[in-house]
Amino acid sequence: MTIKERYEAAKESYKAVGVDTDQALLALKQIPVSMHCWQGDDVTGFDGAGALSGGIQTTGNYPGRARNPKELMADMDKALSLIPGKHRINLHASYGIFEEGEWADRDELEPKHFAKWVEFAKERGVGIDFNPTLFSHSKAEHATLSSEDPEIRAFWIRHVQACIRISEYFAQELDTPCTMNIWIPDGFKDIPADRTSPRARLKDSLDQILSMDYDKSKVYVAVESKVFGIGMESCTVGSHEFYMNYASKNDILCLLDSGHYHPTEVVSDKISSMLLFFDKVALHVTRPVRWDSDHVVLFDDETKEIAKEVVRGGADRVLLALDFFDASINRLSAWVVGMRNMQKALLNALLLPNEKLSALQESRNFTELMMLQEELKLYPIGDVWNYFCELNGVPVKEDWFCQITAYEKEVLANRK
Repeated sequence: MTIKERYEAAKESYKAVGVDTDQALLALKQIPVSMHCWQGDDVTGFDGAGALSGGIQTTGNYPGRARNPKELMADMDKALSLIPGKHRINLHASYGIFEEGEWADRDELEPKHFAKWVEFAKERGVGIDFNPTLFSHSKAEHATLSSEDPEIRAFWIRHVQACIRISEYFAQELDTPCTMNIWIPDGFKDIPADRTSPRARLKDSLDQILSMDYDKSKVYVAVESKVFGIGMESCTVGSHEFYMNYASKNDILCLLDSGHYHPTEVVSDKISSMLLFFDKVALHVTRPVRWDSDHVVLFDDETKEIAKEVVRGGADRVLLALDFFDASINRLSAWVVGMRNMQKALLNALLLPNEKLSALQESRNFTELMMLQEELKLYPIGDVWNYFCELNGVPVKEDWFCQITAYEKEVLANRK
């Protein structure tokens, strides 16, 4: 049977439970996922910051890491060519591109330092999201926006404000809003004597940042919490409770990273609650293994549950991005696997008879609900996915991997 014939057979199976697969594929094509640039070079960046800091680590030394903007863009290009649909790219501020002999510290970054990224995005028809880089810098050694040192705080306030201006530039140039997400590594390794003062300073820093004039319809400022990190095991200043309350009070977004909570917490359970009180919510989808270890996103139960909540809550209200960095495997393969798995999870959610399942729950018919949920797991989603890939001109099944293998031999192997 051809891919189209298998799709037609699958279509009839789903039709029997009230699901229109054609509509599901149309909906899937409209959901962009923001692909993070930092998977391609192990979060190194281009501003010469040196070793990673702020509780961030990459493990492994697989050959072929991108060493400059040209190589990183080429790798992202190759990965995007193997992922169906139109997506977005997600940049950190440490990925500014400087002309020869030029350099600017993080508080002096300007839109011109990201002009080549805008050119890249325009040529490919993708949007850009952005992140201030408040780590891997001499002024981030102890703390950033919550620092006891007012000069350190002022430096990072200027940095984040510069990033808002750059985000506005992206939005204007690409005619699509830019999500700009703030994460800081501030915290304490051991039990602090005073949790209030650092959080009060963080609040004041954020207030100063947001006092600047910017177009809120073009720049979606988000704040990202974390339960703990290396070197801040006992207290993170930017906790979930702090940021959720701050975002609600100041009309900005709260970003949920699926690796930033206690191992028994799941982001999928938080999305519906957030959407009852926020117009939008931003996500960083990753795969923690016991902690925030940023493994490649799999087509696993939690990714599926996240996607269900995205679809049921309204995909236009959830800003999706991925966040992982694995240097132990081919970095392009990591991108493609993660992005395609996020899309597979979204497709799985779109192929569920959600109204029927909800009606069974409302009538407390939990017996039939469990039965149907379990039977649907073996429905032919793979045939629908392969057809989606074919429609979008990318390889089906594992056929894309031969292109990665060839790229590794022809390109990555030459990066010594």
